[in-house]
Amino acid sequence: MNKKSAIYPGSFDPITLGHIDIINRALEIFDNLIIAIGEHRAKHPLFSKQERVEMVEELFKDEERVKVISFNSLLVDLAKEKDIKFVVRGLRAISDFEYEFQMALANRKLYKELEMVFLVPSVKFIYLNSTLVKTIASFGGKLSCFVPPEVEEKLRRKFA
Repeated sequence: MNKKSAIYPGSFDPITLGHIDIINRALEIFDNLIIAIGEHRAKHPLFSKQERVEMVEELFKDEERVKVISFNSLLVDLAKEKDIKFVVRGLRAISDFEYEFQMALANRKLYKELEMVFLVPSVKFIYLNSTLVKTIASFGGKLSCFVPPEVEEKLRRKFA
């Protein structure tokens, strides 16, 4: 891949409007974006990895610059395999910064050429995360301001 490609990793369980905001911002900077869907071993996902890949693929089916993959390795190993030097991460709050800073330093130790690019979402998404969305969905709450309609439908089916 060329130098203007980046990876946006995450669990995307489910993908939210905040994630989509970061993806759109990243596409303003990079020519190509790999959305890499992985597992966070401390979390128990609501959607299978394949369901999450399909959800994101459906949302970006008309964007040829986006490729959706799943991975089950260290992020640095994926970046090396794909010959990508940039990773996009979203920052919402101070707690995100502390975690992301620690991960960026560890990743730099493992792959010194890797650069982390931190993007701040629109103010309306600054508080949004997948855990909040799943909690609201589990109680039948309104989801249209948090996720696209396709994702809302899948959440409703999971909690039916």
